[in-house]
Amino acid sequence: MRYYPPVSPFRTGLSCRCPRCGQGALFQGFLSLHKSCRNCGLEYSTSDSGDGPAVFAIFIVGFLSVAVALIVRFSFDTNILVAFIASTLFALLLTAVILRPLKATLISLQFTQAAQEGVVTKASRDMTTSPAHSKSEQDSEQQS
Repeated sequence: MRYYPPVSPFRTGLSCRCPRCGQGALFQGFLSLHKSCRNCGLEYSTSDSGDGPAVFAIFIVGFLSVAVALIVRFSFDTNILVAFIASTLFALLLTAVILRPLKATLISLQFTQAAQEGVVTKASRDMTTSPAHSKSEQDSEQQS
Protein backbone atom coordinates (compact mmCIF):
# COMPACT_ATOMS: atom_id res chain seq x y z
CA MET A 1 0.00 0.00 0.00
CA ARG A 2 1.31 3.39 -0.94
CA TYR A 3 1.86 6.05 1.74
CA TYR A 4 0.04 9.37 1.36
CA PRO A 5 1.15 12.24 3.58
CA PRO A 6 -1.66 13.83 5.57
CA VAL A 7 -3.36 16.71 3.83
CA SER A 8 -5.57 19.38 5.35
CA PRO A 9 -9.25 18.49 5.01
CA PHE A 10 -10.05 22.17 4.63
CA ARG A 11 -7.50 22.69 1.87
CA THR A 12 -8.68 19.62 -0.07
CA GLY A 13 -12.30 20.52 0.60
CA LEU A 14 -12.04 24.10 -0.61
CA SER A 15 -10.12 22.96 -3.69
CA CYS A 16 -12.58 20.06 -4.26
CA ARG A 17 -9.78 17.49 -4.39
CA CYS A 18 -9.37 13.94 -3.14
CA PRO A 19 -9.25 13.77 0.69
CA ARG A 20 -6.46 11.15 0.69
CA CYS A 21 -3.94 12.41 -1.86
CA GLY A 22 -5.11 16.00 -2.39
CA GLN A 23 -4.57 15.67 -6.15
CA GLY A 24 -7.46 13.93 -7.92
CA ALA A 25 -10.73 15.68 -8.72
CA LEU A 26 -13.57 14.86 -6.33
CA PHE A 27 -16.53 15.91 -8.46
CA GLN A 28 -17.70 14.59 -11.80
CA GLY A 29 -20.50 17.10 -12.30
CA PHE A 30 -21.69 20.01 -10.19
CA LEU A 31 -22.35 17.92 -7.06
CA SER A 32 -21.96 14.31 -8.21
CA LEU A 33 -18.81 12.49 -7.16
CA HIS A 34 -16.46 10.45 -9.29
CA LYS A 35 -16.55 6.73 -8.53
CA SER A 36 -12.93 6.87 -7.34
CA CYS A 37 -9.89 9.12 -7.33
CA ARG A 38 -7.98 8.97 -10.60
CA ASN A 39 -4.72 9.64 -8.80
CA CYS A 40 -4.74 7.32 -5.76
CA GLY A 41 -7.77 5.09 -6.40
CA LEU A 42 -9.72 6.01 -3.24
CA GLU A 43 -13.32 4.81 -3.60
CA TYR A 44 -15.87 7.58 -3.08
CA SER A 45 -18.83 5.18 -2.86
CA THR A 46 -18.83 5.33 0.97
CA SER A 47 -18.64 9.13 1.03
CA ASP A 48 -21.92 10.69 2.05
CA SER A 49 -22.15 14.26 3.23
CA GLY A 50 -25.92 14.01 3.71
CA ASP A 51 -27.73 17.29 4.23
CA GLY A 52 -24.80 18.93 6.00
CA PRO A 53 -23.64 21.14 3.12
CA ALA A 54 -27.18 22.37 2.47
CA VAL A 55 -27.71 23.21 6.15
CA PHE A 56 -24.47 25.16 6.37
CA ALA A 57 -25.29 26.92 3.10
CA ILE A 58 -28.75 27.88 4.39
CA PHE A 59 -27.28 29.42 7.53
CA ILE A 60 -24.51 31.29 5.74
CA VAL A 61 -26.51 32.42 2.71
CA GLY A 62 -29.60 33.29 4.75
CA PHE A 63 -27.67 35.54 7.10
CA LEU A 64 -25.81 37.30 4.31
CA SER A 65 -28.92 37.66 2.12
CA VAL A 66 -30.79 39.45 4.87
CA ALA A 67 -27.80 41.75 5.29
CA VAL A 68 -27.76 42.47 1.54
CA ALA A 69 -31.50 43.17 1.54
CA LEU A 70 -31.18 45.60 4.45
CA ILE A 71 -28.17 47.36 2.95
CA VAL A 72 -29.82 47.75 -0.46
CA ARG A 73 -33.10 48.88 1.07
CA PHE A 74 -31.81 51.42 3.57
CA SER A 75 -28.43 52.55 2.21
CA PHE A 76 -29.67 53.20 -1.30
CA ASP A 77 -33.25 54.08 -0.26
CA THR A 78 -34.74 51.72 -2.84
CA ASN A 79 -38.08 50.04 -3.16
CA ILE A 80 -38.53 46.87 -1.11
CA LEU A 81 -39.04 44.89 -4.32
CA VAL A 82 -35.60 45.94 -5.57
CA ALA A 83 -34.06 44.89 -2.25
CA PHE A 84 -35.85 41.53 -2.48
CA ILE A 85 -34.66 40.92 -6.04
CA ALA A 86 -31.07 41.88 -5.17
CA SER A 87 -31.12 39.64 -2.11
CA THR A 88 -32.58 36.72 -4.08
CA LEU A 89 -30.00 37.01 -6.85
CA PHE A 90 -27.24 37.26 -4.26
CA ALA A 91 -28.57 34.15 -2.47
CA LEU A 92 -28.74 32.10 -5.67
CA LEU A 93 -25.25 33.11 -6.74
CA LEU A 94 -23.68 32.54 -3.33
CA THR A 95 -25.39 29.16 -2.94
CA ALA A 96 -24.02 28.01 -6.28
CA VAL A 97 -20.54 29.18 -5.26
CA ILE A 98 -20.30 27.68 -1.76
CA LEU A 99 -22.33 24.46 -1.94
CA ARG A 100 -19.68 22.46 -3.78
CA PRO A 101 -16.74 23.40 -1.49
CA LEU A 102 -18.91 22.77 1.57
CA LYS A 103 -19.77 19.27 0.35
CA ALA A 104 -16.12 18.54 -0.46
CA THR A 105 -14.99 19.80 2.95
CA LEU A 106 -17.49 17.60 4.79
CA ILE A 107 -16.41 14.58 2.74
CA SER A 108 -12.75 15.36 3.50
CA LEU A 109 -13.51 15.69 7.20
CA GLN A 110 -15.33 12.34 7.14
CA PHE A 111 -12.28 10.73 5.56
CA THR A 112 -9.73 12.25 7.94
CA GLN A 113 -11.83 11.41 11.01
CA ALA A 114 -12.67 7.89 9.69
CA ALA A 115 -16.35 8.66 10.30
CA GLN A 116 -18.77 5.81 9.78
CA GLU A 117 -22.47 5.25 10.14
CA GLY A 118 -23.55 4.84 13.76
CA VAL A 119 -24.27 1.34 15.01
CA VAL A 120 -26.42 0.53 18.02
CA THR A 121 -25.06 -2.33 20.08
CA LYS A 122 -26.17 -3.89 23.36
CA ALA A 123 -23.32 -2.12 25.19
CA SER A 124 -24.40 1.27 23.83
CA ARG A 125 -28.03 0.59 24.82
CA ASP A 126 -26.91 -0.32 28.35
CA MET A 127 -24.95 2.93 28.58
CA THR A 128 -27.97 5.03 27.65
CA THR A 129 -30.19 3.48 30.31
CA SER A 130 -30.13 5.42 33.54
CA PRO A 131 -29.17 3.53 36.73
CA ALA A 132 -32.50 4.35 38.40
CA HIS A 133 -34.39 3.05 35.38
CA SER A 134 -32.28 -0.11 35.31
CA LYS A 135 -32.90 -0.72 39.01
CA SER A 136 -36.67 -0.40 38.61
CA GLU A 137 -36.59 -2.75 35.62
CA GLN A 138 -34.58 -5.29 37.61
CA ASP A 139 -37.00 -5.07 40.55
CA SER A 140 -40.01 -5.62 38.28
CA GLU A 141 -38.28 -8.58 36.64
CA GLN A 142 -37.51 -10.15 40.02
CA GLN A 143 -41.12 -9.77 41.17
CA SER A 144 -42.50 -11.57 38.12
